[in-house]
Amino acid sequence: MKRWMHFSRWLTGLFSCMPLILQAGSTIWNGPEEGPPRQPGMHIIYLADTMQNGGISGVYRGLQQASQCLGWKLSYLDSNSVHEKLISQFNQAVAEHADAIVLGGINSDAIKPAIQAAKSVGIIIAGWHAQARAGASDDLVTNITTEADQVATMAAQFIIEHSSGEVGVVILNDARFDIANAKTAKMQEVINSCSRCSVLSVENVPITESDARMRDLVPHLNQQFGSRWTHTLAINDIYFDHINYPLRTINRLDIRNVSAGDGSAKAISRIISGRSQQVATIAEPLNQQGWQLADELNRAFAKSPASGYIAPPILITTGSTLQKDTAAGEAESNIFYKQYYRKIWGCTPSSP
Repeated sequence: MKRWMHFSRWLTGLFSCMPLILQAGSTIWNGPEEGPPRQPGMHIIYLADTMQNGGISGVYRGLQQASQCLGWKLSYLDSNSVHEKLISQFNQAVAEHADAIVLGGINSDAIKPAIQAAKSVGIIIAGWHAQARAGASDDLVTNITTEADQVATMAAQFIIEHSSGEVGVVILNDARFDIANAKTAKMQEVINSCSRCSVLSVENVPITESDARMRDLVPHLNQQFGSRWTHTLAINDIYFDHINYPLRTINRLDIRNVSAGDGSAKAISRIISGRSQQVATIAEPLNQQGWQLADELNRAFAKSPASGYIAPPILITTGSTLQKDTAAGEAESNIFYKQYYRKIWGCTPSSP
């Protein structure tokens, strides 16, 4: 019996640091199983950089489901990546006496004075991809994200392991965000460590401009690098929402695209269908992270310590056995996180 207990603890520790290669029927859960009961009656405002970002909107949907279970009022404001609008909306959330404000894909350093002012009147501030690293900071009770270095390494390594001959990589970044810069730096490091690989270019393309920019950027890159350009890495799937048509227009159907986040519904659908030049994404468990955000907020409302949980990323490729009819393209749909969180909070079985 003791031997089995030691093995069980070792196995749990092993899973806690491994990325998931998701298979249908997977029920792995390495998150919290204990915590304070639900703290109902709270008002949460989710402040989004842009709801066009599949990661930001996916996390909001998870938080929305969890809020129903917890008895919270939840609303969102979309800044459309306009800084002045962001500040105005943040001040609006403070004026509405929100119990908590969640920064959805917003760099917390860019609005530090506003955050400190909100905290001074007792408002709890949390974030998703609001900083480069997961966990608490001076500004946030928690920042929900997978480990940026792990995600970036997985994306770059996928290209190395699934290619032969000379590899030339273009990296698409959004330099406004610390987490994006961290991913980009790590991807450069991994690609450059491969003797037959090189980083041709790092392109700073704001996510909100990706549609318009891809039409001109793709032919420009092709003119500059030609057949040396074999792969594209990006810090977000949204770039690949808009890259296929420009690539087809210049007859570059040979280029393979891999995203270091976030596993949007669109990306998952096109990858597992096999009808896209995007062949992989290192997905965040977006819906699960919405529930995780709710759990960390609930702990903060109850004045309990944070769980310390960091969800592992999920590799999704054209060979994944993820069900094609998965609700909303959720990469983590087979992980029973909702049951665990409901049990912690004491939600009724009829809750979403």
